[in-house]
Amino acid sequence: MKTVIIGASTNPDRYAYKAAHMLKQHKQHFVPVGIKSGEVAGEEIVDLRTKPAISEVDTVTLYLGPQNQPEWESYILSLKPRRVVFNPGTENPSFQKKLTDQGVIAEEACTLVLLSTGQY
Repeated sequence: MKTVIIGASTNPDRYAYKAAHMLKQHKQHFVPVGIKSGEVAGEEIVDLRTKPAISEVDTVTLYLGPQNQPEWESYILSLKPRRVVFNPGTENPSFQKKLTDQGVIAEEACTLVLLSTGQY
């Protein structure tokens, strides 16, 4: 099972970047997906605009503001994740409802905190 980072970044100041490194540290398999190309924590960032097919997704961790989410909602649902983590600043009640209506756990949390406290 894997984690998909939506909004992956090569910028060390971004939380998505820190999450990729922490996932790697915790030996969690992850796929970074974003609109900027490059590499993070040894993994090539996959272009979000291609809506890449990714199998066996356990968790999607979101680093896209709510204003940028509508375009990607159906793609995220198509990944069939068990849960979607809405990191601080990404909270989106209408998308969270769509997810829960489909049986997906919509969790307002911080991936970095979940990993560092053993709750991931």
